[in-house]
Amino acid sequence: MLAVRRSWTGTVVSAVRVLCSNQVVVTGQVQRCMSTQTDGEIRIAKILKEKFPLASSLKVVDISGGCGAMYEVHIESSEFKGKRTIQQHQLVNQALKEEIQGMHGLRIFTDVPKD
Repeated sequence: MLAVRRSWTGTVVSAVRVLCSNQVVVTGQVQRCMSTQTDGEIRIAKILKEKFPLASSLKVVDISGGCGAMYEVHIESSEFKGKRTIQQHQLVNQALKEEIQGMHGLRIFTDVPKD
């Protein structure tokens, strides 16, 4: 019984730590509970909005758990029309050239709006 109680207590303590840190673990990934954007997400979104003013959809997510080391970018813009995926990604990389220097990684998803 004592071992079960300790195990249960440890689980509760771990759950409280996760809740207090404002993070939720989902299938091995850490995600924020709140829908507010981090400063890094806002900064990157602003740069991409300026570089791709015709973007019909833009989403920037800090996938590093909030420390700003890794981001995921989803952008849909008519400016990508006629360009191969690698060219689209190169445009995004070029736009974020300065920001990328301080990152561990960047996932890029680009698309052209459907007519």
